[in-house]
Formats: sequence, C-alpha cells, structure tokens
Amino acid sequence: MSKLIALPFERPIAELEDQLEKLEAQPNPTPATKDAIRKMRTQVNRMKREVYDNLNPWEIVQVARHQQRPQTLDYLELVFDEFVELHGDKAFGDDRAILTGFAKIDDRKVMFVGQQKGRNLQERNEHNYGMAHPEGYRKAIAKMQTAAKFGLPIICFIDTAGAFPGIEAEERGQAYQIAYNLREMSRIRTPIVCVVIGEGGSGGALGIGIGDHVAMLQFSYYSVISPEGCAGILWKHQKFADQAAQALRFTSKDLLEFGVIDEIIQEPLGGAHRNHHHMALGLKGYLAHTLRELSKLPANELLDHRYARFRRIGVFEEKTTSGAEDGQPLAG
Repeated sequence: MSKLIALPFERPIAELEDQLEKLEAQPNPTPATKDAIRKMRTQVNRMKREVYDNLNPWEIVQVARHQQRPQTLDYLELVFDEFVELHGDKAFGDDRAILTGFAKIDDRKVMFVGQQKGRNLQERNEHNYGMAHPEGYRKAIAKMQTAAKFGLPIICFIDTAGAFPGIEAEERGQAYQIAYNLREMSRIRTPIVCVVIGEGGSGGALGIGIGDHVAMLQFSYYSVISPEGCAGILWKHQKFADQAAQALRFTSKDLLEFGVIDEIIQEPLGGAHRNHHHMALGLKGYLAHTLRELSKLPANELLDHRYARFRRIGVFEEKTTSGAEDGQPLAG
C-alpha cells in the first residue's frame, strides 16, 4: 500500500512512525539501535490504542471515509475465493454504484451485493461515489431473488453516503424502488447477512440493508442522515458537523446498545486503512461463522426472526413518576 495519509488526529502517530521507519532503515543496526526500535514500536502501538480507543463520533466519520480504507472491490479480492459479476437490471441499465454477482467463501457459494465508491476520480465517476440510482437497487433485489430461487445465502456490503438524490433518479422512482427493496428483502427465503464497511447513509444503505444479521466494522457509522446534512438543518451550517455527529448516536457502539445491529467487527489497531489483509481476515471469519449459524434455521423461522428484528428497532418506554399510573406515560 502507498504511504499512509494521516488524518488530523493521527499526525502525532505518523510522526513517530516516520522516526521508526528511519531507525529500521539503518544498515547494520547496533544493539542500542535495536533496543530503541523495540521501545519505539511499543510506543507507537500504545499511542494508536490511546487515540483509537477515545475517538469521538466526528473522528469516526473521518475514519469511515478515509481515502485508503478498504472498499468493496478490495474485499472481493481479499475475502472471497471466487467472484463472477452479474450486470444490469433488465429495465434501464447497469448501475456501477452497486456490484452484484456469484461469489464463494471457503466452500460456500453465495450471492454478493455491495456498494462501491471508488478511490480515485476515474473510479468515483464510474461508481457515482457509491450513490446508487433506482436501477442499482432494482439490480440488487433481482439478484437476491435469483439467490433465493437457487437456495444461496446473500451477503450485502454497505458503504454509501446515501442514494443518489438527482432529479433523474427521482423521475425513475428512487423512493419507490428503495421501499420495494425493503419489502422484498424482508420476505426473501434465504439467509441475508449485511455489513456496514464504511458509511451507512440513510435509505441508500437500507435499500440493501434488511438482513437476518446486521454487523458494522468498528469505525464505520450508520445513520439516517450525514453529520453535514444534520448540521445544515439544525444549525444552518456544515461547520457544526462535529456537534451533529455527537447528537446522532450513529457509531457501532451506540447502535449495538440500541439493538439496531447485532455485532461489531473489530478493526486492526489504528483502523482498517492501516492493514487491509488483517481486516479482511477478521471479516471473512465473521461471515463464515454467521452463514454457518443462519443456515441451520428453517426458512419460516428465518423470516419470523427477520421481521421481529426490525419491528423492535425504535421501540422505547417513557418514564413515569409516582403521581402517574403504572404503565402510563408521564403527561406533558
């Protein structure tokens, strides 16, 4: 991988890593140099742990958007043993923001659906920055229905700022298609595993996000709106994005506590962008284990659990005072 691009809060770590790299590059190091290298490695790891254990929500957003963070195409190469891409929605075109196809993980065949952003300008233009049009969601659900026909489990990788909001997308039925996907995914009779690998933005993420088991990578986020969008609505300026991120409670820890997701997949020390192979290994282990467990459930039980899982989201109880009747919400 090319030289790491350091985020603002990573700069002290990057400076120490540069010093370590210079020490390690010295020919014929003395015992004193070797000792200094060992101590500096320990210091680097300690600093990474201190920084990443205490990231605030806005910093987590920056990690989720990191230019060098592994994306869907990276994981297709590192996690899956085979991948044969399937194109088009049989109605309008082939939306490259969503990739679909037959894949194999160990000895298990699956249907893969994932959002791809692109890393450079050419790739981002090709994949529309991961923001799908209606034909992308139509392609996704058609391939999922094919998977159900052949009894293949489905794996969905979520990484999008949101569905494409342009006029042409609305003219072609963006909102309808996402709603259609929500309904149809809820009743597909085969296991569905969804993983937020970076950004999980609004309906654009939900359009391929209805699953039996939903997980997030440790430093990803999953939200009804971006921090910038929320700040623009509440404070009329994007400069308050950090405050909006704090208020939205969209980190993996928050959403596990709320029951929105089922599991957090730990990232390598310092984030997935520092070690793609290590992250892919952990992700592959999670997928293999989860598919193995879900495959034991009969289809009717799978659908009942999936329905109940999403019905629970957003349920809350109101506190009462001694003056209120038991079980009744507090007036006012």
